[in-house]
Amino acid sequence: MPEDVEQLVGDRSTGQLDALKGRKCNVVIDNPTMLPKWVRDAAEILQGNVERYVFISTISVYANNAKPGQDETAPLAKYEGADAMKETRDSVIASKFAFYGPLKALSEKEAEKWFLGKTLIIRPGLIVGPCDETDRFSYWPVRIARGGEVLAPGEKSDPVQFIDGRDLAEWTIRMVEQGASGIYNATGPAKPLTIGGMREEIKTALGSDAKFPWVPAKFLESQKVAPWVGYAGLGPALGRGWRPGNDQHRAGAGERADLPAAGRDRARHPGVVSGPTGGTSGQTGRGNHARARGRGVGGVEEK
Repeated sequence: MPEDVEQLVGDRSTGQLDALKGRKCNVVIDNPTMLPKWVRDAAEILQGNVERYVFISTISVYANNAKPGQDETAPLAKYEGADAMKETRDSVIASKFAFYGPLKALSEKEAEKWFLGKTLIIRPGLIVGPCDETDRFSYWPVRIARGGEVLAPGEKSDPVQFIDGRDLAEWTIRMVEQGASGIYNATGPAKPLTIGGMREEIKTALGSDAKFPWVPAKFLESQKVAPWVGYAGLGPALGRGWRPGNDQHRAGAGERADLPAAGRDRARHPGVVSGPTGGTSGQTGRGNHARARGRGVGGVEEK
């Protein structure tokens, strides 16, 4: 963190937010929140002292993740638990992240309630890039860089969407500077991309000799290789992902296994920029080699 940036310490899980009292902010960017009570607790202190409140949400808020191209007006997932304000991070994990999208949707509403007319809500898709520890994207540049036969789940034509975290951060700041408000999907790339095209771009960027034997999803499922789960032996394809050893769906770092293909027309007009896959993969691969090797990314499970 830069030396001239003041760091305030609190604990949102216990409601310990005394460090925010008496503070006035031009902009608040609420990045890690997945519980509506976290928004409420902060808002009770910050209301009236904030000019713009930016809530980083997710496209997992949508009710129907099987429908591609949904815009920001699509129906949202409904919370079906006992009491949204009593949910905790642990209870969300215990639900296998089934509550994640609905609670994010309720968090959006909480933000709009407390910061009426001052709220900017951003719904990113899969966030990738350096320092991503989920292996949902980083597996591919790490594995492809090693070359040889790289098991390719699904079909070449399967569509993928993702956004580099650095592009998302830059666009968010630009939206704040423009005084934007409202709700925006934020994902990329700028043009439609397939999983086959993504792997080829990564291969080219890394100068790899990798070859991709394609394996049908049904065969993988028969081998108990399921989306988003298991260990980092077979990283997931984006939008369709398989890992060995477990037949239960789990959302990595929050995104659902049936990640939707979201429309991004609103974000495109204000200038959301998604950089080239090759640039993201090159820097992601370099940043994740050591960690990925330590977690056992390799070809043994592929065979």
